Order: sequence, then structure tokens, then C-alpha cells
Amino acid sequence: MTRGGRDKDRDQPERRCIVTGDVQPKTGLVRFVVSPEGQVFPDLGEKLPGRGMWVTADREMIAKAVKKGLFSRAAKAQVTAAENLPDLVEAGLAKRVVDHISLARKAGRAVAGFEKVKGWLADGKAKVLLQASDGSERGKGKLWTPEGGRWFGCLTASELGLAFGRDSVIHGALGAGGLSNRVVEEAAKLSGLRKNDGGRSAGKDAKSA
Repeated sequence: MTRGGRDKDRDQPERRCIVTGDVQPKTGLVRFVVSPEGQVFPDLGEKLPGRGMWVTADREMIAKAVKKGLFSRAAKAQVTAAENLPDLVEAGLAKRVVDHISLARKAGRAVAGFEKVKGWLADGKAKVLLQASDGSERGKGKLWTPEGGRWFGCLTASELGLAFGRDSVIHGALGAGGLSNRVVEEAAKLSGLRKNDGGRSAGKDAKSA
């Protein structure tokens, strides 16, 4: 497989993007809701009350929704969306991905460091390979995407380090199932905001490991 992603899973719940009009699995979109004061907020956990408005997990798409007043159109009411909404979504997604990796580490389902990650890859234990976006390309090229798994390069070394309780981390790996599925879904969205995971938006690519 390539580092790009997976085919569309037709069994996943689908939603329509208010920007493109495309219907796709909701794992590739970000949900937004409107507060009682009429302010648009990202609902990254998809649990806030209210009618959801969905936008493809892509910085340009979210920015366009703000600029063109598409949230007001979708809400059928005048609402306010902050100009820095894409930044708020990016920061929120990054925190969620880091937190999920941290929990996986505490559960013994994640490792960091070149040798440990290489060992997990060789033994078939790794299903998700995580590599820092600002790490050496030469060093990162010595590891490989797990067969049937995923690769993400949307976190910085300091962000990966925070997840593993270190100053910085270049290479990390997650085992299959559990929190790894959440990391895959939200890292795919984060990649769409940062566009450093092959230049793709999350789109239809956020299938579990």
C-alpha cells in the first residue's frame, strides 16, 4: 500500500460537506455546531448537542466555509465563525492525537525510538507508524509502513515527544485496535489541516488500522 491511505469504506456513516457538497464517510470530516450565542465551534469529539454542520478535514475547505458564509447558509441563520477557525481545529486535533497516543503508551500499546519501532515492525506488532514531520528524511526512510497498516507524519518531534513523555521523538509505533483506531481517524484529519502527510486532505482516507 502507499502512504496515502485507503479506499472508501461504504459501511461507515456518511455526511455531506457544506463546502463541496460531496457525501463521504464522516471520519473524513469535521463536525461544527453553533452555540446559543450564534458562534460556530468545532465539535471534534462529535458529542456536543445541536445540528451538526460538516466540513471536509482540509484547511482550505474550512477557511472557505468561513469566508463564504457557508456556516450561516447551512444553519439557515446568521452565525459567526472566527477567521482563525482552521487554526482552532488544527490545534484541537493535534492535542487529541497526542492525548490518544499517550494513553496508548500507558496501556503498553505504543513504543518510541528507532530500534523499538523497528523491532515492532519486524515482528508484525506495529499497525501504525508515526514519524515526526521535522525529523530527518534519511532516518525516517529506514523504516517502513506496516503491511495493512498506516503511516502518519503530521506531528512534530516535540508533539510526539509530549505523547511519549520525552522532549522529542522521531519514530513511534502503535499496535492494532483500541486507541490506535482513534489515532488513525484523527491523525488523518490533522494531516488534512497540515498537508504534510502526502499533501492530501483526510477525505475518504480515515479507515481504521
